[in-house]
Amino acid sequence: MKLLEQTGKASSRLIEAEPPEPAPGEVIIQTARSAICGSEMKTYRGPGLAGGNSGHEAVGTVVELGHGVTNLAIGDRIGASAVVGCGNCAECARGRYTWCKSASSRSRMHAEQFAIHARCCSPLPDDLPWDEATLLTGDGMGVPWHTAKKIDLADIQTIVVMGLGPIGLGNVLMQAHLGRRVIGVDIIDYRVDFARQLGADVSLKADETLIERIMDLTEGEGADVVIDCAGQRQSVANSFLAARRGGTVVFNGESMEELLAPSRDFNRREIWAVGCWYYFMSEVPEMFALWRNGLDVARMISHRFPLDQAPAAFELFDRGDTAKVLLVP
Repeated sequence: MKLLEQTGKASSRLIEAEPPEPAPGEVIIQTARSAICGSEMKTYRGPGLAGGNSGHEAVGTVVELGHGVTNLAIGDRIGASAVVGCGNCAECARGRYTWCKSASSRSRMHAEQFAIHARCCSPLPDDLPWDEATLLTGDGMGVPWHTAKKIDLADIQTIVVMGLGPIGLGNVLMQAHLGRRVIGVDIIDYRVDFARQLGADVSLKADETLIERIMDLTEGEGADVVIDCAGQRQSVANSFLAARRGGTVVFNGESMEELLAPSRDFNRREIWAVGCWYYFMSEVPEMFALWRNGLDVARMISHRFPLDQAPAAFELFDRGDTAKVLLVP
């Protein structure tokens, strides 16, 4: 089968690989779509992943069942969660695999087939197209919905989204759909412009006047909520500066740097800070309901590439000249 190999230093190639075999409890999925996530850029630009890739958003059809699988059948259309819980703890019973102490993650989904545990598969409604399903069962919309539930307060009016990669753009689309005033911020012109198409009331290119402009747009008070989707030193600093006193900063962007000072960033302005990673399996039906109620998630897709053009897709994504990119085997 065809499989994308991330060879490192911003390069990748298609290789021929043996089809995966299902371990007990697993299924094999014939891939219908996979999506590129911004979190993959660290692997892509860095060491790569010998013999595979960091793809972790995909949908497809069950073509083989591993031993003990009873909740799925050959031919089922499914969306895959990349986070796998142990299946035995209280958090897994609640569909909160990301809170399972034994959680692990899966990748290698930029391929004609991939293996995934059966309990990480969400059956898809018959009328849900593949494109929309990819976003609704991946972190493309999973993270924005999980975030929206954490800030579900009636008095929130203005939200700033720092960083307009796929997760940031998903937050723009989600919060605009929920009726909030959204201000998008990025350093790349393409994504600044794309945010307006998804419902941002204002979309700004970050520079040294950014905080001043946000204050002008919020009558000198700052935003009720700032969602940091970049995880960079400057975006984190700007997120706190852009939030009003008593406001909330949500972290979607990944960073392992020590970036915060309690007195400066929290205490003296009484800022709430919220961490938000991936989504719960139990939230997938809620996302299907959002789509049925008019959330047009396909608007996030800017490009579709055949799988054999995946290296070109990654090059374009790496330049920032895309929104959400789908690969189609």
